[in-house]
Amino acid sequence: MLAQDIRMTDYDYPLPQERIARYPLPCRDTSKLLVYRHGQLSTDTFVNLPHYLPKGALMVFNNTRVIQARLHFRKATGALIEVFLLEPFQPADYEQVFQTTSRCSWLCLVGNLKKWKEGVLSRTVTVGKQTVEVSARLIGPHATSQLVELSWHVATNPSATTVPGAFDATPPSATTVPGGFAATPPSATTVPGGFAAGSPTPSFAELLEALGELPIPPYLNRATEQSDTTTYQTVYSKIKGSVAAPTAGLHFTERVLTAIDERAISREELTLHVGAGTFRPVKSETIAGHAMHTETIAVRRHTIAQLIAHQAQAIAVGTTSVRTLESLYWLGLRVMANPDMADEQPHIDQWEPYGHDNTVPGGSPAAPPSASTVPGGFAAGSPTAIEALQALLNWMDRRAMDTLHASTQIIIVPGYEFKIVKMLVTNFHQPQSTLLLLVSAFVGGNWRAIYDYALDNGYRFLSYGDASLLIP
Repeated sequence: MLAQDIRMTDYDYPLPQERIARYPLPCRDTSKLLVYRHGQLSTDTFVNLPHYLPKGALMVFNNTRVIQARLHFRKATGALIEVFLLEPFQPADYEQVFQTTSRCSWLCLVGNLKKWKEGVLSRTVTVGKQTVEVSARLIGPHATSQLVELSWHVATNPSATTVPGAFDATPPSATTVPGGFAATPPSATTVPGGFAAGSPTPSFAELLEALGELPIPPYLNRATEQSDTTTYQTVYSKIKGSVAAPTAGLHFTERVLTAIDERAISREELTLHVGAGTFRPVKSETIAGHAMHTETIAVRRHTIAQLIAHQAQAIAVGTTSVRTLESLYWLGLRVMANPDMADEQPHIDQWEPYGHDNTVPGGSPAAPPSASTVPGGFAAGSPTAIEALQALLNWMDRRAMDTLHASTQIIIVPGYEFKIVKMLVTNFHQPQSTLLLLVSAFVGGNWRAIYDYALDNGYRFLSYGDASLLIP
């Protein structure tokens, strides 16, 4: 079967609401662990995960950190507007945007957009000992999102507690924004260890800690709580930029990581900033009609060298790590075809691993042709993963690049031939989702046996749910 023929109804299963974990367990590593090993299924506890991993292997983690991406403003009319940050626009670099101290612009989802056609929304927030005035200006639509400019400055009259359109001292309680997300708009917040009087304007990173709210998945059907600021981050998260957690990593604790080290398993980290598109359902009958979201990735030279040293074989923690690792192979093939490629931040298209004829009349994303080629005319799978990674490493060295920055739109569906990932740690995903297609591809189509077992044996599903270790 060709990829374009995959019908999403073939990847449906009954998921009762009570099986969705709305909260995590008190101890991360006490969740259940489903072990799928060469077709055999068994149950264990996550703390025992290291015992199933081969000594001396390479395990790859996504070290992205979830930002407080939900911002709430109130118009003078009383209408509540939610601005959900998706990705930075100006400056587009994540590190740079979090260091800005006066203004930046983001691509956003806007809840209650029909109530905000024009004008500037404002509110005040306390950052340390400073009162900061924050403004949001709607610039207009940009592809499937809205471009919003944010600006801020230290208030010249800090005794004034509000500005027109801002929250007052008693903001509304948990509210659902029409067309938006469940939200609890924060009041003026003080960040511990903040600024002394007279200090410079806070950076956007510091402002966001006071102004924003951590986004949790909409299917949890509850407002964000203070505990989520800890439990919805992995213990190894470092690089700010995601609007959703790489949830397979939520189970890891320091004792699990120590046990992994004791088995001489090398740990490497990469960064893929998870976008809101991870929650976007597939609405088309077949996967050919679904446009995959784009996410930015960053991989250190050392990590690529470690992959080569481990024969281009890795244990991936989470589907985001899978998509990043597999994208490296296709980036390497592109370099093999054009060793002097000038693009410093290359992009992998949705169907690039399957073929180069990627559009159909009307501009919809096309499914791959049966005879697959990649840029440069290679037959799919002809160069080895080691060859592709070495070509990519050489290309980086010629440019004195310590870190590869790229973006990927790769979609992994049944029939995909995995190049680098040999074992996968992942949670249980929503019916008819691209993540379920990835799991099916990884286990050779045997996903339904895994999910039936999980449902029959009391496993908890989705972001705060239990885990699985998949060994094809």
